[in-house]
Amino acid sequence: MARQEKQKHKLLALARIFESETDENHRLTVPQLAEKLTAQGIPCERKSIYTDIEALRQMGYDILLQRGRGGGYWLAHRTFELAELKLLVDAVQSCRFIPQDKTGNLIAKLERLASRYEAAQLQRQVYVAGRPRSQNPSVLYSIDALHEAINARRQVAFHYANGKDHTVSPWRMAWNDGSYYLIAYQDYDVPAGIRHYRVDRMSQVKVLEDQPCRGKELLDSFNLPAYLKKHFQMYGGPEYRVTLRCTADLREAMLDRFGRELILFDEPDGCFHFTTPVCVSDPFLGWVCGFGGKVTVTAPAEVRARLANLGRKLREVY
Repeated sequence: MARQEKQKHKLLALARIFESETDENHRLTVPQLAEKLTAQGIPCERKSIYTDIEALRQMGYDILLQRGRGGGYWLAHRTFELAELKLLVDAVQSCRFIPQDKTGNLIAKLERLASRYEAAQLQRQVYVAGRPRSQNPSVLYSIDALHEAINARRQVAFHYANGKDHTVSPWRMAWNDGSYYLIAYQDYDVPAGIRHYRVDRMSQVKVLEDQPCRGKELLDSFNLPAYLKKHFQMYGGPEYRVTLRCTADLREAMLDRFGRELILFDEPDGCFHFTTPVCVSDPFLGWVCGFGGKVTVTAPAEVRARLANLGRKLREVY
């Protein structure tokens, strides 16, 4: 009876051997496969393995055979190619909103999608300058709850890092400058409207099953890409249509920042200018100053005045 039970598990055990022990450079012969099954307490005849391999092929496993010296069977195709897994590992390591311990757990799970030989190549270290890791251990569960609320069109309540409790209608999730943001409608404060919240600064996220989302009319006309472009480092501020004059070498930098649909006007001296909506904040002013005079705000007067005031403050400090 015990032998029959083990035979039922043989096909699954064989599939796992192919997944973890084989790849294009590491093949196993039928005797080697039989030896590995026996080591797991699953005795088998070699000839039965041929039948099992054919059964796995019919189930969708792309098992190939190379004949001759050094040949054998291996799993040729997987859900993710090795290059794709490397890309995913790099992305996980670069995400500052994922706590360090969660990063290790996620990478360990990605490694299981490759053979043990290829998994060794996934032990990569990506250093992202100035990116401290989130200390919020519940961030992944918060993201899951927010997606659940968005799909169900239900409001969420949460505690924010500024010490305040919020209840909002979640509509979108956005990735910007290495952080994950919730885009939501709020009407508990004046003025009502669209707000964004950094997910790794949220805790105690709760889906309010009896509270349908509000603000749909506003969200129907909401342009998320435009919203992200005009918020520098996702800081808020009064919105202006700002005209920027730039030197010729900054053309690609401006198109990368504000979008390829941006209309640029060339000037006789080789410079160019354009006008775009911007939520003017200190990060935006710092961004302009960071170009060392190659970017000039020519309008409106209110934004020019804020830059001039910033310049006076810097002179006083330095």
